[in-house]
Amino acid sequence: MNTAYERIQEHVRHLYGDEAATEIVDEIVALIEASDIPACEPETWSEKDALCITYADSILGADTPLETLHRFFTDHVGGLINTVHILPFYPFSSDDGFSIIDYDAVREDLGSWDHVFAMSHSHRLVFDCVVNHVSQHSHYMEKYAKGHPDYANFFIEMDPDEDVSAVMRPRTLPLLHEFKTHEGKKWLWTTFSKDQVDLNFRNPKVLIEILRVMLSYAEKGASMLRLDAIPYAWKTPGTSCIHLSEVHRLVKLFRDVYEAAAPHVRLLSETNVPHQENLAYFGDAQDEAHMIYNFTLAPMVLWSIFKGDARMLSQWAEQLKVVAEHASYLNITATHDGIGVRPTENILTDEERRELVQHVYAHGGLMSAKRNSDGTESPYELNISYFDALTHPNSDEPIEHQVRRFLVSQAIPMALVGVPGIYIHSLLGSRSDLEGVERSGRARSINRAQVQIEALERELLDETSLRGQVFAGMKHLLEVRTRQTAFSPAVPQRILDLGSGLFALERENKATGDRILALHNVTNKVQHVVFDEIMEEPCVDLLSERKLHGEVDLAPYEVCWLTPAPEPPEVALDDE
Repeated sequence: MNTAYERIQEHVRHLYGDEAATEIVDEIVALIEASDIPACEPETWSEKDALCITYADSILGADTPLETLHRFFTDHVGGLINTVHILPFYPFSSDDGFSIIDYDAVREDLGSWDHVFAMSHSHRLVFDCVVNHVSQHSHYMEKYAKGHPDYANFFIEMDPDEDVSAVMRPRTLPLLHEFKTHEGKKWLWTTFSKDQVDLNFRNPKVLIEILRVMLSYAEKGASMLRLDAIPYAWKTPGTSCIHLSEVHRLVKLFRDVYEAAAPHVRLLSETNVPHQENLAYFGDAQDEAHMIYNFTLAPMVLWSIFKGDARMLSQWAEQLKVVAEHASYLNITATHDGIGVRPTENILTDEERRELVQHVYAHGGLMSAKRNSDGTESPYELNISYFDALTHPNSDEPIEHQVRRFLVSQAIPMALVGVPGIYIHSLLGSRSDLEGVERSGRARSINRAQVQIEALERELLDETSLRGQVFAGMKHLLEVRTRQTAFSPAVPQRILDLGSGLFALERENKATGDRILALHNVTNKVQHVVFDEIMEEPCVDLLSERKLHGEVDLAPYEVCWLTPAPEPPEVALDDE
C-alpha cells in the first residue's frame, strides 16, 4: 500500500469514523482501480503557463460552440495560452451552468465529449466539479424525493424553526427551502438558491459518487479540476459552515485520490474569501489544492489604478511568496463572476470599500451583496467588465489611452509570482453587457456576453478597434512573458518602493541568470524612474525593445519590463 492509499485511509477515518472506514476505503480503491485515465507525467508550473477562463459558448459560429472555441484558440491564440478553463458545460437549470442536472453529460447545444476530448489534445483543460450542490431537477433529487433507499440522506434535511443565523451566506436568499417528497414536505439546505440543493457529505455515498465523477473527468481529458464553492461543502449547524476542518480534510482526500489514480491532475480551489483564509487551501504541508485563485488582486489592482496610487497593492503583494514546486497562485483580475470585495478585508477600510463600490456604480456597474451571520448585508462582489471598471463607458479619451490603462492592469498579474489567469472578455477587450443583464435579470450577466466569431475576427484584425488593440497588446505581453524564465512561478519576487505611482518588482532566476525589473505606471501622468541602484548595467525593455541605462520616463499607464542588455560579442582582432 503506497502512501497515497495510507493517507486516503486516514482522511476517511477522520471524516466517517473507524467503524465505517474500511468499507468506504474499499469502495474508493475500487473506483481508482476501475478508472481508465491516460497516463501523464506530472509537470511543474513554468513561465510558459497561462490560463484562460471561458464559457463553452462565449464565442459562437457555424460549428458547435466547443468546436468554435477550439478553433479560436488554435487559430488566434496558439501556444500563448496553454490551459483553458471551460466553465460548466453540463446540462443545467440555472446560474449559468452551476446548477447541474447531469454531471456526466455535455449539453447537446454545445457539442459532445468527443469535442471536449479533442481540445484536450491541444490544451490542458480545466473542468468544473461543482461538489457543494446539484440542481433540484437532477436525478439525485428525483430519486431522493421518491424515497429510493440509495438516495436517503443525500441532502440535508432541517427543521425550519432551527436557528441557522450563524451560517455565513454568500447570498441574501433563504438558507432553507421546502421540497415535496414521498414523505411529505421537507426543508433542505440551499446555500446558494432553491435550485441548488446542497449535497450531504456526511453520507459516504455522496462522497463515493462525487469521487466517481471526479475520476471520470480525468478520463475525459481534464488536467485540472476546479472545486466550486468548496468552503461550504461540510455543514455543522451552529457554526458558520464555512472553512470547517472537515472541508480541508475533504480537499486532502480529493488530492490523494488523484495522487493514486492520476498524479498529473491538479486541483484548483474556488475560495473567494479574505486572503489569509484563501491561503489555507494550500494545506499545512501543501497537501490540499495545487492552485488557489489570487482573488485579492482584482480589487486591489482596480483600486490602485482608480486612485493612481500603488502603495496599498505593493504592501499587500510583499506577502506573496513562492509556495512550492507543485503549488501556485492563479493571478486574476476578472472571471465569469464579479470582482470580489471580501478579499479586501483587512486591507481596505469599510469606507474605502464603499468608495470602490460607488466608483463601479458610476461606471455603469452593479453590486451583489452577501448576508452576514448577524443578519446584516455587505458587498460581496462588483459586477462590471474589468475594462469598464477602469474606463468609463462614455469616456472620450483616445482608444490608445484607454487600452494602455487596461493593459497595465493585465501586466501586473503577469509579472507577479504565480500563473496568469485571463478571463475571455479581458482577452477580447469586452465592455459591460447591460442588455444581457436586462434579459436575464442577473447582475453577473454583465460580464458573460456571447460574441459571433465572424464579427469578432473582423474586430481583432482591425488595428484601430478597441478589441484589436487589446487583443494585440495581451498577446504581446504573453509572448514576452513566456520567453522569460524569471517569470517562472518558482522564482521569488521582491516588491520595490519606487514611488506611489508605480507598482514595481524584481524577479531573478538564479538557475538561468534571467533577471527582470518590472515597472508599471498606475497613473495618468509621466513617472520619472531612477533604477540605477537596482540594475546598474545597461538594460533593454523587453516590451518596447528600447535601450535604457539607470532611468526612464514612463508614459501614463506604461509597462516596462527591463532586463540587462546582452553584452556585444567580442570582435577578434587580426594579427598583423
